[in-house]
Amino acid sequence: MFSRRRFLGLGGIGMLALSSGCQPPFLTRSVHGSDRFADSLGRKASRKHLKYRVLGYPINMNDPPEEFFAWRRELFQAGIDAFAFNNVGNPFKTSPIPYNTHDFERETILVFGKRFDFPTDDTWGFLSHSGTDSNMHGMYMGRTVLQSRTGVLPKAYFTREAHYSVAVLRDLLGLEAVIVRTSPDGGMDPGDLGRKLTENANFPALVVATVGTTFKGAIDNIDLIQQQLRSHASYVHVDAALFGGYLPFTPHAAAVSYRSGKTADSGRYDSIAVSCHKFFGFPSPAGLFITKQSLFDEFTERFSEIHNPEYIHQVPGTITCSRDAVKPAEFYYFATPPALAQQTEQAIQMLKNAAYLWEQLRTHFPHLSPMRANPLSNTVYFRSPGDAIVQKYSLATMHLEIDDKPVKFAHVVVMPHVSQDVLAEFLADLQSSRG
Repeated sequence: MFSRRRFLGLGGIGMLALSSGCQPPFLTRSVHGSDRFADSLGRKASRKHLKYRVLGYPINMNDPPEEFFAWRRELFQAGIDAFAFNNVGNPFKTSPIPYNTHDFERETILVFGKRFDFPTDDTWGFLSHSGTDSNMHGMYMGRTVLQSRTGVLPKAYFTREAHYSVAVLRDLLGLEAVIVRTSPDGGMDPGDLGRKLTENANFPALVVATVGTTFKGAIDNIDLIQQQLRSHASYVHVDAALFGGYLPFTPHAAAVSYRSGKTADSGRYDSIAVSCHKFFGFPSPAGLFITKQSLFDEFTERFSEIHNPEYIHQVPGTITCSRDAVKPAEFYYFATPPALAQQTEQAIQMLKNAAYLWEQLRTHFPHLSPMRANPLSNTVYFRSPGDAIVQKYSLATMHLEIDDKPVKFAHVVVMPHVSQDVLAEFLADLQSSRG
């Protein structure tokens, strides 16, 4: 465990001033004195040991390490989460509100921006409320930039395998959708994208590329997408909610890298969204949004015509005004060297376990038609094994078209808490269910 001085010294934080040694009371009763909240907490505690059976959703159910909770306590002693802090505005500019955590937020973006190979002197971003919030900012930024450059409202290109938030945000932003077909693996079909771009030649293209589709774990190939966009006004936002968390810690980091290895100065996309509560195991929903500072400056020039509040002494550049100051300070822990080292170990083991599960299913349960979209994916999907197993392991299910007929499938998302012991129990239950 870190000493207080050593832990607070990570990343040049410096010593935080102590403002309170009090701990908040652990409330178990309602304001009316009812025991119903105590009963509810008791039921939750009794089920805690079952959390390792959550296999169907991209949530890391491991407890964060003790160092994370030690960091939380230090933050509380400094007043963060003890009284009102607010991260309103641009974390890369001075805020008129002195009680903020912009320093932690800024450092976190720079650390992860480096992981995604953004230029060290040209990186901007913030910690959002969720992956969907990050997608919203990326799509809004893309719409604003493209309309400013061309005078024409863009159309939004994505596939039906994209996260459902993309369709919602497309509607919210008032954009026409262009649905691109997928290849057999579930990734965006570059050929169909090219045909759709030709059909809509007079409109800029806001392309939402998914690196790790929700159900199949497929990858939209960013380089092939860019080949189709060469002569087309475009903005590419990458939704890498899950895969963007772990791929930078594996030999497959290039899949989410901003810069291409062949042309180090060129950008492969314009912005990226990553969820904090998926791979990292952050205890509450949050997201990273990262782009280039120069592109953000272009965006804010147009944004300032819409929203230029003298009230906060700056053009914030964020859709939300008041922003959570606690989450950026807490999530900063995951940008420290010890946490980054742990994430590397977890990411590599996770892919090994996914490969193990896929091989076991192919060998022993071929009747379930198990599939894994690619070696970068931690997701294995297969014909649904029945309601009992679906319920026990909280499996997500969807109907997929097989030979023009809807067939119910389920998937396992192999997260850091899904050890081979957990998989062995799952496989044994599959075997028992066969009678």
